[in-house]
Amino acid sequence: MVGRISLLDCTLRDGGYVNDWSFGNGTMTCVFDRLNESGVEIIEIGFLDHRQPFSIDRTIQPNTEGMSAAFSKISDKRAMVVAMIDYGTCDICNIQPKAKTFIDGIRVIFKKENMHKAIAYGKEIMDKGYTLFLQMVSITSYEDKDVIEFSEAVNKIRPFAISLVDTYGLMHKDQMFHYFRLLDRHLDRTISIGYHSHNNFQLAYANTIEMLKLKTDRDLLVDGTLYGMGKSAGNAPIELLAMHLNENYGKTYDISQILEAIESDILPIYEKHYWGYGLMFYISAKNDCHPTYVEHLIGKKTLSIKAVNEILGGITPELKLKYNKQHIEELYMEYILDNADDSGNIESLAKELRGKRLLLIGPGTSVSKEKEIICGHIRDTAPTVIAVNFIPDIKTDYLFVSNRKRYSRMVPHIDRDIRVIATSNITSAGKKFDYTADYGKLISEKDEIWDNALVILLNLLKKVGVRSVSLAGFDGFTEKAETNYVDKSLDLSKNFDYLSAVNTLLKKKLRKYRGDMEITFLTRSVYEDRP
Repeated sequence: MVGRISLLDCTLRDGGYVNDWSFGNGTMTCVFDRLNESGVEIIEIGFLDHRQPFSIDRTIQPNTEGMSAAFSKISDKRAMVVAMIDYGTCDICNIQPKAKTFIDGIRVIFKKENMHKAIAYGKEIMDKGYTLFLQMVSITSYEDKDVIEFSEAVNKIRPFAISLVDTYGLMHKDQMFHYFRLLDRHLDRTISIGYHSHNNFQLAYANTIEMLKLKTDRDLLVDGTLYGMGKSAGNAPIELLAMHLNENYGKTYDISQILEAIESDILPIYEKHYWGYGLMFYISAKNDCHPTYVEHLIGKKTLSIKAVNEILGGITPELKLKYNKQHIEELYMEYILDNADDSGNIESLAKELRGKRLLLIGPGTSVSKEKEIICGHIRDTAPTVIAVNFIPDIKTDYLFVSNRKRYSRMVPHIDRDIRVIATSNITSAGKKFDYTADYGKLISEKDEIWDNALVILLNLLKKVGVRSVSLAGFDGFTEKAETNYVDKSLDLSKNFDYLSAVNTLLKKKLRKYRGDMEITFLTRSVYEDRP
């Protein structure tokens, strides 16, 4: 048996991460009115942040006066109205006394290291007449002693509620139960406990309804948003929570009003700005880390998911939930520079390739469009053919692999007769590599296109003594992404500013190689000036 249960909607605040809080005043007002009519007890209307300019169309305002102005068209207010402050982003002078504003309460979020400062700040807010909520951000970063220390400190000021905030959706049921029971045991009985969840593991709704089953006589708060709209993987959908509370706890929320708000105001946003469960958020939760780490590594476009997982496993524990770009770059470089003794391989390759005519085939569309030219060259000169990070529809002697993601896709299609030359950052699947070259010795971090496959292969060929190569399928990048690769599944980037820079840099690089190696283009390429 639990005490009183209150449903808190935070669409206009947490949902703002999706659209930069630019809902438009009509949508803001309509969403509030629908939620108010539905019977939801508490409505959170946005952030107070003194760094932001006033805008009547946004739910992030510099002060309470601005927030009141943004919601000035509200004529009926039955729900408790709250705003949120991220500790340190709203000076106390920007908060008017409660009697002068539309706002009834303020929720203060804070990181563990700021908990005592946030409590003191919260006391100042209470002194201005507001109902105070304190939100324990990234609850999984707290040890038991931290929770007890926090409980003892807040008991001295007795805020309205304390909430467990699973910021990155890391918790499963048992872990959530543990934190809840710690708070329930140590908090003053007058203080409500709330739960704010995210959906990285598809558990936001499930964990919330499990919390309601816990035996306590304490008042509880559960957070949700319309259609789960919210940061990263989104939140527990409030329509599901309202339905569950109606069916199991005697509540009478008007679900129709909630559904009307979703259809008229939220779905149009969803069509433009997707939120919800996704691979990136799952991986971040699986590794108990900030999702920006995952975004950074996936953005490399060269790593398999297996590799991303392995790199994330090396993040220093205290930095897991505090994104540090330098740290993840160091781990990335350490991972890809995993040294391998390739001396024997280099000697063998030198014996096989030195003095031979070589044809390197890249994945550009010219491989298909100018196939007759390529095949004619092969008939006339009988070169040793090396395909680069893809398998062409042309008889190939060697496959050069330096890209983990491309290799994973190629594995089922690699002919047993093709000899594979791989860089040491690649782990074989099935057939063992015939030759492995030390990745770290083939790249230079000072080179802006150090991870380009053609650059890496030419470095290797220089090392084994090759003095002449022909190139086909190294077309360069165009603004039309669909024309960049003969195999559309290889279209790994659509950022033409970046690709244009690669064109320029690679053209310069090839000019430098010509000092040591004769390079001939068989097919049209932006890297070679041709009539």
